[in-house]
Formats: sequence, C-alpha cells, structure tokens
Amino acid sequence: MRDAGCGTGLLRAPLRRALPKATYVGLESSEYLCGRYGWQHGTLQEFRVKEPFDLVVCYDVLQYLGAREAAGALANLARACRGVLYFSALTRRDWQINCDRTRTDPEVHLRAAEWYRTRLRRYFREMGAGFWLRRGAPLIVWEMETAG
Repeated sequence: MRDAGCGTGLLRAPLRRALPKATYVGLESSEYLCGRYGWQHGTLQEFRVKEPFDLVVCYDVLQYLGAREAAGALANLARACRGVLYFSALTRRDWQINCDRTRTDPEVHLRAAEWYRTRLRRYFREMGAGFWLRRGAPLIVWEMETAG
C-alpha cells in the first residue's frame, strides 16, 4: 500500500493492523520527514512507480496544490493504483459548512467536490466514503456498495 503525502505517517499503524501482510510505502515531499521517518521523497504530481499498488491513500493533500499540479497528481494516483484509492480533500463546501475553522488550515486551494470527482471518474469508480475502485480492477462490487 502507498500512503501518498503521508506526513508523519499517522495512518501507518492502523493500516498495518488492518492489513498485517501488506507493505507500507510512504511518499512525502518534506525532506525532513523523509529523513526522520524513512519515507520515499517525492511529490504527488511527479512520482512514478514501477508496479502499481493494490491500495493507495491520499488523505487531505491535494488542496495544497494548484489546479495544474493537483490534476497531474490525480493522474499519477491512477497510474500508481491498480485496486482501491482512498481519497479525501478539503472542498469549498467543507470549508463553508463542515470543518472546524479553528483547527483547519486555511492556506489551501478550495475547489468544488465535483472538480475532484470529474478527474477521478476518468480512472476510478466511486464507491462512497472516500473509496474509489480503479476501472478494470478484477474486483466485484455489489450495487448497494457503490455511490451510484
């Protein structure tokens, strides 16, 4: 599994508990964090993988990228994922209605959710709750398990 934009790796322990036989690979743009935690250094919009992963996590990273960089990062996530992508990004509506602004970074690019969905749908099928299934993946999903 790849955790893209892993920061300090807060998802590593729960992912390893849930998937004990999986290999965790963290990708991070901060050289300091890579040195401290042993992550792979790189950016979402520029990284390349030799073999795609079964699970890719990209949690609250793309709102920090401009539109062109974010679109490139989404295309790279598709190349890196052969199974399931867990994706989350702060949207304009989240900022207006859902988030606690005293605990949420305001220095981001706020986009409509549809901006992300339109680009993700090129490569993935939306499953709901942040999960996206790579088109062509050899997985069967029941109709009631999909977002629509």
